[in-house]
This record gives sequence, structure tokens and C-alpha cells, in this order.
Amino acid sequence: MYLVQDLFDKYGVHLELQWIAGKKGIKRPIKVPEVHRPGLPLSGYMKNYVSQRILIFGNVETVYLKDLGKETRIERLRSILTPQTPAVIVAGRFQPSKELIYFCEQDGIPLFKTGMPTMNLLSKMTLLLNEEFSPTMTCHGTLVEAFGVGILIQGDSSVGKSEAALGLIERGHRLISDDVVKIRLRDGAYLEGCGPELTRHLMEIRGIGIINVAHLYGAVCVRDHKTVELIVKLEEWDDRRFYDRIGLDEKYCDILGVNVPYHILPVKPGRDVVLLIETIVLNHRLKEMGYNSAKEFNAKLLETISKKQNERKKVRETVSQTKN
Repeated sequence: MYLVQDLFDKYGVHLELQWIAGKKGIKRPIKVPEVHRPGLPLSGYMKNYVSQRILIFGNVETVYLKDLGKETRIERLRSILTPQTPAVIVAGRFQPSKELIYFCEQDGIPLFKTGMPTMNLLSKMTLLLNEEFSPTMTCHGTLVEAFGVGILIQGDSSVGKSEAALGLIERGHRLISDDVVKIRLRDGAYLEGCGPELTRHLMEIRGIGIINVAHLYGAVCVRDHKTVELIVKLEEWDDRRFYDRIGLDEKYCDILGVNVPYHILPVKPGRDVVLLIETIVLNHRLKEMGYNSAKEFNAKLLETISKKQNERKKVRETVSQTKN
């Protein structure tokens, strides 16, 4: 559950927040990733009012409250400040009214003051809350960037994920995270992967130990986050299993509701896994540009078969006419 304390601890400095009142409500939950300027509710129109949103008072709302009579001001504030209100932020150059401070302190509603312009605060709060409330998951694997494409390398333990990623880094590609990858759904449309702060830029190589990729290969070989566009699963070669040799059947893996292209790459001595992963990436980029080698080959194959059949048909017709 996301609390007001989480918001203040993480973004308090960034948003220039100052505590005014209601510190006992620091553990209040934020249930809705939205902020609201209570313009209409302050005028008395309460239809469809959602009390679970963070309230932001700008200069207009503050001046409007001061122009109201004391009894009306108390009534309007009392109607919008409910037990479900997570917090109140007063933005701009004006200080919060005495009544607002009193009610927030009495009901334990965190009240903050910031000198940021109201519209800037609204924009930043919306982005921050959307990020914090985005669906996330953690998976086992190594996330790298090759040719501008984010590849999540997965597979059983000791199959060679980190070694493959290290080979890609040596060829000039970049590491995002090794072993643990945190994936977040962005805008409901694409996935973004990153690594924990503790293991950022670090890799575990069996027989060597922990290495810092940024120190060994330079800062150009690492980055903090990247869109997940491909999944490559490494597995031990199994002679009893059939592996796709043409590539017509495209596989996808569902992650947080997004279908990501999925490839199974069998591993055995003598196979250059790094080269094969690079080939998968380049082929993926060609597909995005509209060129599908497997489909083009299949179309040419069908066309050749059709020509052969037509030629045989003409031969049979010629033989039949000769006999007659």
C-alpha cells in the first residue's frame, strides 16, 4: 500500500514540500493515483466528488476561500475534507487559511506547502503517481541492450545468461540488470526494465565472482533502464526436441498484459550464443521495418511449387494432345 509518507520521503525535496499540519496522518494511504483542484466543490457543487484524491489548492482556490464568509468557508472546507482524503497541498505564493490548518490538524490530514506554481505541481504529481502506481513484476534473467533493442535473456541457472550478456557487452552493447530484473508497465502499452539499486551495474560470473561492468568497460556500456522488446530463453540442447528451423511460427510471452516476441535458443558447445542473439535482434529490427525473411522465403517456395505444378500440367496436356 502506498502511503503519504512514501510520497514525502521519496519526492518531498523534489516537490519542495513543507509540513504545515496533520503530521499524525503520515500513514494515510493514497488509493487513487490522481490529484484534484477542488474548484467546483469549493463552490458547493459536490456531485461526483471523489474524496480519495490528493487535493491541491492553488492561488485561485486560496483567494476564493478568503473571499468567502467565515461560516461558508468552514462549511465548504468541512464538506471536501473527509476521512478518505490522503493529503492537501497548498501551492503558489499564498499561505493556507487558518481554517484549513485547523481541520487538517484536527482530522490528521497531512497538509503541505510548496512554492511551486500550481500547474507545474499538477504535472509533476500526475507523472510521479502514475509511475508509482504502474503495475510491476520482478523476474529472473539478464536485461541488455543490443542495437538499441532491449533483450531479456532468461533460462535455467548456470545455462550461461550472464556469460552471454558479458559477450554482448564486450562487443559494445550495454547492460541494464543482471540476475534480477524489475519490469514496469508504462502507459499501459510498453514494458520498461531496470535493476535493483543494490546490484546496479554488477554481474555475477561463476568462477570469477562479482564484477562491476561500468568500471571494467566504462560508463558507456551500462544504462539504468530500457524498454523490454525481446525475450530470449537459453536452454540446453535436446536432441529429442524439435526446434523451429524456418521461423514462420512467431512466439510471444505475455508480461503484464503486453505480448513480447519470444525466442527459444538451444545452447551446446560450439554454438556462438552471442552472435545468435545479435542475429535475433537484427532480424527483429528487420521485421519491424516490414521485412520478414521467413515469410519471403515461404512465398517464394509456394510460388516455385506453383510454377512446377503448372509446368507439369502443361506437359501432361501436351502428351495427351499428342496421343490423340
